[in-house]
Amino acid sequence: MVVPAERRTAEQGIAERPARKGGSLRILVTVPWGERLGGAEAMLQSALEGAPQAGHEMELVFFQDGPWPQELREAGSRVYVIDTGRLRQLDRFVVSVARLRRLLIARAPDLLLNWSAKTHLYGAPAAMLAGMGDRVVWWQQVIPTGFWLDRAATALPARAVCCYSRAAAEAQARLSPARTIRVVAAGAPVPDADTGRPPLELPADVPIVGLVGRLQPWKGQDRLLRAQALLRERGLHIHTVIVGGDSYERSPEYAASLPGLVEELGLGDAVTMTGQVPDAGPYIKQLDILVNASDPEPFGIVLLEGMARGVAVMAVDSGGPGEFVEAGVTGMLARSGAPEDLADALAPLLASRELRAAIGSAGRERFMQQYTDVALQRRFFETLESLARSRAAR
Repeated sequence: MVVPAERRTAEQGIAERPARKGGSLRILVTVPWGERLGGAEAMLQSALEGAPQAGHEMELVFFQDGPWPQELREAGSRVYVIDTGRLRQLDRFVVSVARLRRLLIARAPDLLLNWSAKTHLYGAPAAMLAGMGDRVVWWQQVIPTGFWLDRAATALPARAVCCYSRAAAEAQARLSPARTIRVVAAGAPVPDADTGRPPLELPADVPIVGLVGRLQPWKGQDRLLRAQALLRERGLHIHTVIVGGDSYERSPEYAASLPGLVEELGLGDAVTMTGQVPDAGPYIKQLDILVNASDPEPFGIVLLEGMARGVAVMAVDSGGPGEFVEAGVTGMLARSGAPEDLADALAPLLASRELRAAIGSAGRERFMQQYTDVALQRRFFETLESLARSRAAR
């Protein structure tokens, strides 16, 4: 996997076809964007880091350049860039599929893993044109609702569709035609011992409640703020920390609206907004409660990051979180993402320091048993090995 760190285009790989070690897989992964935006990127990064120990090679094809491919190049990973543009640009689409086909022929991977529905729209045709249609797997990053992109991706051949959760798998199974579906739960690194100074000065007389994630409507920062206002009306005071920024201007209007909402709700003295941070871990460590307000949430890797640090977590009982957050034991679950339901789920945690401590401890134990990055890497590569074996047996 280690190669010189120069920038590679698809064409630069055509003259190289080094032999792989016996038993190892060469996995070519198509990635839609060049930034590390959230959980999907964290999971792929973890898999990439575990590939050498698992005995496999992972090579990445980014559909746009950016800081993440640059970071991987500097670390010595084999990285290619095919600037595909937008799906609606038909001429760019045709050229991109042709370039990806040439790269597949040159690299001869055992599996092509398309890391989203979008990249599958390019990867599946390229693989079929390269005579490798039976080597294609794609990853469903969301809980599909019948949006055209998911329906189009499902229509294309694939050895399997992988999902983070049973909720996503069940939704994917409702799309036609039927495809083999595998569930591979996510994981997170075991945090290092925290010896640094806490990044924020926060009040000591009220619980600290935080939401970590980029500022986008589906993440629900606004709904948590409204829940905070409702709790204040009930006599329950908290300080809310919103960790994250408008990553690469994905939702600039929403991000810009949040400070105004804080003032509108009269919460100016009880909210801290950090903006974009390079590492959320030290901020999570300062929380008494970590909230995931997404509704639905495909998985919720940030919840694992809280559990790993012994922080009590709360999520919406919609999608993936309910599969590893046991209500009242390893976390709390809200009926929905509505502010009233978020407030109701938070109230027991706010009322009892002992409950927060018990849930934080149980959550960390569950994390260490099933959801570390090592456990993720094992699940990830066992799944891909199984799919490669089933192909070879045909």
